[in-house]
Amino acid sequence: MAKQIYISVTNDIITDQRVNKVARTILSSGVLVALVGRIRKGSLPVGTNPFKIKRFRMVFNRGALFYACFNFRLFFYLLFRKMDLLLANDLDTLPANYLVSRIKRIPLVYDSHEYFTGVPELQDRKIVKGIWKWIEKRIFPNLKYIYTVSQSIADLYKEEYNREVKVVRNLSPGWKPVNKPSRSELGIAEGKRILILQGSGINIERGAEEAVEAMLYVENAILLIIGEGDVMDQLKKSLDQMDLSGKILFINKMPYAKLLEYTSLGDVGLTLDKDTNLNYRYSLPNKLFDYIQARVPVLASKLVEVEKIIRNYEIGELIDSHEPKHIAEKLNFMLDSEDKRREWKKNLEKAAEELCWENEEEKLIEVLESAGLTFKNKS
Repeated sequence: MAKQIYISVTNDIITDQRVNKVARTILSSGVLVALVGRIRKGSLPVGTNPFKIKRFRMVFNRGALFYACFNFRLFFYLLFRKMDLLLANDLDTLPANYLVSRIKRIPLVYDSHEYFTGVPELQDRKIVKGIWKWIEKRIFPNLKYIYTVSQSIADLYKEEYNREVKVVRNLSPGWKPVNKPSRSELGIAEGKRILILQGSGINIERGAEEAVEAMLYVENAILLIIGEGDVMDQLKKSLDQMDLSGKILFINKMPYAKLLEYTSLGDVGLTLDKDTNLNYRYSLPNKLFDYIQARVPVLASKLVEVEKIIRNYEIGELIDSHEPKHIAEKLNFMLDSEDKRREWKKNLEKAAEELCWENEEEKLIEVLESAGLTFKNKS
């Protein structure tokens, strides 16, 4: 009988690309995969999917009550299911998974998508941050199979807990454009340049507000903001305040394949997270690798891991500050420099070939095999 793994995350599974990539890699080993997450108002339908999917509909959707109720439901859901291995995504699913793994005496793999206790939402909330840190300190040192998204975050955990943490970067699957949406479909005039800012977490301290204000100083261009996040309402209000109607277009979250088709329309992709917290400082945002696969030159902030990618592959520019006029100057340079654009496009081909999930998943397979899975189809 085939082995079965349960993968849990507090996000909506349908739009969590890391969870989906990991699940598909595991499925290729012949292991049955079940995903557990939550459903929210506006969540996309499951559609055709090779996984068993369970999404909790929660009474509380944020704050302490959400996390407590989610882990309570997750604990009892997992406790009465048959599985051979558990995979917890981020600290907010770890308590339930850890308890079930101890009770059932089965392996637990931990995927830390970020340096959770370093996220900006916790920086000014000492009590809440202290609770999460207390949970982490009680569980993390007892984990055996751990991986995270960047070497910098792995080093932080190694220093703090003296645990070996593997690195599995959140690279996008290899992709080439097939069906780009037409400009007329989006209401964008021919000849107008397109800037892209995308993500499922367009939140505070990620430079979205400054990117919008920068559009005051960028001519003959439109900024597409694709996805969702906690600053979206604020961004929409700013359009009228700054008279930016016609220069900003908001597009709702969409399935990943369709998202990359939209992304490939871009002349520049923006990833402008700020160095205001440890999590962002050492992050490698998903959108960076989406831009690379879509062959879109990147304008990025000087975060440790992001800067390495931009400089090593020479695929774009870096900002020196988040002052909107400075961002606009960089954007105008990137849009108007034909020689540099040809160079970036050429370099993006190499980056897309090397920085893809098909190469990175070998690191994931090593972790999972150490936890007891066997990959018969491993290349």
